[in-house]
Amino acid sequence: MKSLRFAVRLTPRGGRDAIDGWAEDAAGKKHLKARVSLPPEDGKANKALIELLAKALDIPKSSIRIAAGETSRLKTIQIDGDSAALQAKLSEF
Repeated sequence: MKSLRFAVRLTPRGGRDAIDGWAEDAAGKKHLKARVSLPPEDGKANKALIELLAKALDIPKSSIRIAAGETSRLKTIQIDGDSAALQAKLSEF
């Protein structure tokens, strides 16, 4: 099984659950911008992010994990599955 890793900048308490598209940081690294309505306490925002990505990519929540940045706004997400198909879906954001 292959996997795909990418960066996500998460905004907790963002008013709604949404994926706001791709952006670049000052160093030119790309990341997906996402917001969730839940606060970051007790991992609630992280769980909401995983649910949001699973729904948007039409994949099971169990195939998504936060590989790095549990407590940071900038997270590394790892998704197990067909990396080519996942890349295609991610490029639509």
